[in-house]
Amino acid sequence: MAQAQIGIIGGSGLYKMDALKDVEEVRVDTPFGSPSDALILGTLEGTRVAFLARHGRNHTLLPSELPFRANIYAMKSLGVEYLISASAVGSLKEEAKPLDMVVPDQFIDRTKNRISTFFGSGIVAHIAFGDPVCKNLAGVVADAVASLELPDVTLHRGGTYVCMEGPAFSTKAESNLYRSWGATIIGMTNLPEAKLAREAEIAYATLALVTDYDCWHPDHDSVTVEMVIANLQRNAVNAQKAIQETVGRISQNPPASDAHSALKYAILTPLDKVSAATKEKMGVLLKKYL
Repeated sequence: MAQAQIGIIGGSGLYKMDALKDVEEVRVDTPFGSPSDALILGTLEGTRVAFLARHGRNHTLLPSELPFRANIYAMKSLGVEYLISASAVGSLKEEAKPLDMVVPDQFIDRTKNRISTFFGSGIVAHIAFGDPVCKNLAGVVADAVASLELPDVTLHRGGTYVCMEGPAFSTKAESNLYRSWGATIIGMTNLPEAKLAREAEIAYATLALVTDYDCWHPDHDSVTVEMVIANLQRNAVNAQKAIQETVGRISQNPPASDAHSALKYAILTPLDKVSAATKEKMGVLLKKYL
């Protein structure tokens, strides 16, 4: 199967990467079902990358319907070591304004119906997740954004991403609660990805693209769906520039990542006690430890 060192997951508004060359479409079957869509393999800045539209290229999947395990397993099976996740988010802070970019370093989990582990079925593992984002990869992403000096975009290094279930947006009471916690942005997708990427020993970072202020903001009523869609489209253009610059930097100097050995001390079940069926199912994740 074709290989790529860098993976890109595109969120709302980012369904393709226009700069990709030598493109091929790859359908990956996984033990956890089919990914959100075919993966697009192509060359960006001289490096092979794998791109996946998180919600499908026609945006047909709700956040709660996303096949998170299949998406991350497919990336791992293609050889991905670094995963950049672009996501549309609402802002919980005045200073993080629409069109800004946030590279968060923390998450709060408010999901209810997501499977966020590959483990189970006779094998137990507990990954360290105190720092849920690879700080070195996040640094590369942030430096790439800063270097572009994008008009109307302020970069925010660090911050907390609240991951809610959706698909409805927050109530004002919820939005103000998250603000009282000091959270920066809110979205519906990235925490399960971050957990699964860590289990798959893939370095993970989020490029969060602010489309609007969440409903806490006094001017929220003046925000229209048309404005949000226009911001999504502008964000998608900016995100592609940022990702292209990031890929070039990773290919020139791949950052070290603790994520690449995340399972070394995490698996509690003796592997000789794990069934052959479970070992086969988990093969791509466990092969270096078997």
